[in-house]
Amino acid sequence: MRVLITGFDPFGGASINPAYEAIKLLPDNIRGAEVIKMEIPTVFYREGEILEEGIRRHRPDAVICIGQAGGRSGISVEKVAINLIEARIPDNDGRQPFDVPVCEDGENAYFATVPVKAMVERIRGRGIPAKISYTAGTYVCNDVMYRLLYMIDKKYPEIRGGFIHVPFLPEQVTDLPDGTPSMSAETIARAIEGAVEAVVENREDVKTIMGETH
Repeated sequence: MRVLITGFDPFGGASINPAYEAIKLLPDNIRGAEVIKMEIPTVFYREGEILEEGIRRHRPDAVICIGQAGGRSGISVEKVAINLIEARIPDNDGRQPFDVPVCEDGENAYFATVPVKAMVERIRGRGIPAKISYTAGTYVCNDVMYRLLYMIDKKYPEIRGGFIHVPFLPEQVTDLPDGTPSMSAETIARAIEGAVEAVVENREDVKTIMGETH
């Protein structure tokens, strides 16, 4: 089995992105699965093109994209991507599209095809806070998750795909308000490793309740 894991480069004026910093710490083999690590740009449209180039080159069985969600305190395994771009800030090419679809001919939304509940359970089993998230936002993280699931729907049905949001690194919050959550790159990497284990070991998701009441 082969798992492609992507992380974004720094954006919004930051000099570091916890997504790719953590990915670099992952082992090259998890539960017998080959792990392929790839950095992608925080640029609308282009990130999807580079992701597809990676899919064509490596022919993975599963793809997990990782992105930063500053302000969240734990690992968020995303359940759904929506067909909407609404950029609050420009991307790394200076573009700021808004109120437009990700893909004109795509569904309103796509659900992750990786076992999100099993991933959350495995991460929590490592003593790391994790939950399912039902919103990946409307920036480049949602964009690449949607493009990945769109590609799976249209071209690569044999691949499973999903997205994980991770918190700030401690060094990113030194000048932010007191109490801004963070997590070390090492802990994030352990969480991602657990998530990959769940993907390798579970073709179907576990049957447990993880919904929200709001």
